[in-house]
Amino acid sequence: MRTSRHTTALAAAATLGLVLAGCSQPAESGAADGQEQQRASALTIVTGGTAGVYYPIGGALRSIIGDHVEGSTASVEATGASVENIRLINSGSADLAITQGDAADQAKNGMAEFEGSPVETKTIAVLYPNVYHTVTLASIKNNLGLNCFADLKGHRYSVGDVGSGNEATTNQVFSSLGMNPASDIQRRQLGYAETTNALTSGGLDAGSWVVGQGHGGISELAATADIALVPMCDEEITKITDGYGGYTEHTIPGGTYPGVADDTKTIAVWNALVVPKDFNEQQAYDLTKAIFENVDTVVGVYAPAAEYLKPETAVNAPVPLHPGAVRYYEEVGVDLPAEVKAS
Repeated sequence: MRTSRHTTALAAAATLGLVLAGCSQPAESGAADGQEQQRASALTIVTGGTAGVYYPIGGALRSIIGDHVEGSTASVEATGASVENIRLINSGSADLAITQGDAADQAKNGMAEFEGSPVETKTIAVLYPNVYHTVTLASIKNNLGLNCFADLKGHRYSVGDVGSGNEATTNQVFSSLGMNPASDIQRRQLGYAETTNALTSGGLDAGSWVVGQGHGGISELAATADIALVPMCDEEITKITDGYGGYTEHTIPGGTYPGVADDTKTIAVWNALVVPKDFNEQQAYDLTKAIFENVDTVVGVYAPAAEYLKPETAVNAPVPLHPGAVRYYEEVGVDLPAEVKAS
């Protein structure tokens, strides 16, 4: 009996050794190209709140990965959006993050929310622009004379939820204009739903929405109240676009929202899908290729993506492209500027 048990134990140990050796092979072969990260089979995508645009786009990306990236699956997590997402990438809790470009750039340079703690990410794809909306009620705009962004001084203004990309953009806009959100306004830090409630209940004068043009939340507010958009005047736009953050001039056409008949001058910032700087190169290539060969999956959850989610928009990458993504873009003939390809 002792000999039989001993022989069985040796056989089991040998079998276990073969299994463990077999499991180690992909990691060893994956490290041959100098990359530490193995091509993961399960990826975590961090997005934003469930009521926003990032979350359904994350769901579309999950479907693309599961259906078109061989050997890979993905899960989607709702988060506080851009700033939190980059921190989750940095901590190793996420593999892919949807973020506003200015937040990614601030993280790379250790500025704003990332002061003293830079986080380097790489761009996989540029998704669509977020447009800076300064939303108020028509009666408030007229009573306070809100004709330029600087006219908000001294008034009750929501800069966005704490730690959100909305707040990060608003803070950068204030900085570019030589304004201080902590002292030049009566600062409120509210999410979009809270901002809507505060406007309609008389507890707020205006608030920022850094979102895709035609955002449903603003349209819903306009359906129940007479809203107005506070424009940025020409000199304000120049200061912002010439400053830090990579912003571009933008005009919201009249008629985009019920009751807002005139064009509104403002600025925009691009959203991007980013990964850790050491993300596996082949997997980055496979992921980029799968996204652009299945764009309709993203368009199905966010129609404006049809206008913007194209390989050519990679030139607007807020932080340099991942080498695997660069390989795909060059294969399809995109002429990438040197700063976008920088390592």
